[in-house]
Amino acid sequence: MRLLITSITILIFSIGITNGQVSKDSELFLALKKQDSIFFERGFNQCDMQFLENAVAKDLMFYHDKSGIQNRAKFLENTRKYLCSDVNKKPIRKVEEQSLEVFALYDNNVLYGVIQSGIHDFYIREPNKADVLTGKAKFTHLYLLENGKWLLKEVFSFEHKSAN
Repeated sequence: MRLLITSITILIFSIGITNGQVSKDSELFLALKKQDSIFFERGFNQCDMQFLENAVAKDLMFYHDKSGIQNRAKFLENTRKYLCSDVNKKPIRKVEEQSLEVFALYDNNVLYGVIQSGIHDFYIREPNKADVLTGKAKFTHLYLLENGKWLLKEVFSFEHKSAN
């Protein structure tokens, strides 16, 4: 619980000391929009576990309002078990693009990370059928830039609502 409170405090403080959301036509925003798209298409929708393992930090923490706190190992295990185990009823994630926001994080004017937030919709995909909306949620991601690569470090997934 202390880690959760500390992480939330850091996120709130970090947002407060930046210049606000980066412009939606900026290079940084477009890069993180692309990052989100690739991350979820390959890692969530296509279940490319090798990609996913390389795209998250070794000390990833995932906070979910329905399934609790997960470290990296539990996150990867749950992805395999709940998202990637049934190709005939495959959960799919799609971001509501207009909801995306990106906040840059700097250390002495050097970009080291971003906070990305938005709303995503969840669907079930079955062969030869249209995707069926099952729910939506808000998310906040902390990405760190390490050796020129964005790694997902912290995830807050909350306010899950059923589509029904």
